[in-house]
Amino acid sequence: MKPTPLDKTALEDHPLPPVIDGDKETKGRILVVAGSREVPGSALLCATAAMRAGAGKLRIATVDSVAIPIGVVIPEAMVMGLPEDAQGGFALAAAARLREQAAKVDAVIAGPGLAQNAACAQIAKALLETDARVALDAALLHALQPLESQRPTAPVLLPHAGELASLLDCDEAEIERDPVACGLNAAKRFRAIVLVKGVTSHVVTPAGEAWTYSGGAPGLGVSGSGDVLAGIVGGLLARCAEPLDALLWAVWLHGEAGAALAKKVGPVGFLARQIAGEVPGLLPR
Repeated sequence: MKPTPLDKTALEDHPLPPVIDGDKETKGRILVVAGSREVPGSALLCATAAMRAGAGKLRIATVDSVAIPIGVVIPEAMVMGLPEDAQGGFALAAAARLREQAAKVDAVIAGPGLAQNAACAQIAKALLETDARVALDAALLHALQPLESQRPTAPVLLPHAGELASLLDCDEAEIERDPVACGLNAAKRFRAIVLVKGVTSHVVTPAGEAWTYSGGAPGLGVSGSGDVLAGIVGGLLARCAEPLDALLWAVWLHGEAGAALAKKVGPVGFLARQIAGEVPGLLPR
């Protein structure tokens, strides 16, 4: 099959919820589950991007040792420090706490900067057992198991080639040979909307639909860029965008933000922390 080009014309068929007046509750509540002792900044990048995409009320769950510094640099957030293991990742006890927190929000983005450990499988399972819109990234993808029951909304998965290979238990070279087919396989197996990340990115659904985005800029291939993309997805989900619509818009917004920075700064050399600042001007009015 030939994927549909992901551009502004394609997005016309997948509108975002309208911007409405009102307090922070009316703009959506999001829980960002991110960061570890070694990569605390992932929580900052992801959470900032979620707010830049229009989320109204922000909660961050991270490991206990970095919770206070994150709270200081993101004064807009309520920050929870959860139990961590000796290596600075979430301890197993964190999963139950995260399930409780996910029940209080509209959307959850989880995974950026998490240490890959035994708790990841329990965290992914706990979040998917809630009714919140959920997007999973990074370490949680290595631990994900197929859903046993249907969710109210399909989860969004954000793997790069290595993570998709882990999801499908195949070689990474197979992903590179046919990313769309492999993405479709994962979408069906996990009943999820899947983004296959790369220089050219592909969005696929369990129904066999596919879109391809090839814009952006070389500078997007930089540390933290994926955390920003995840945050944009989460912010749009918090605004009650349907999972497919949120992912399509997030991929386009992330890429076009990179293109805008390439014109201002140069094709490379801008930082991931700068990407989110371009997003509000690109959102539909």
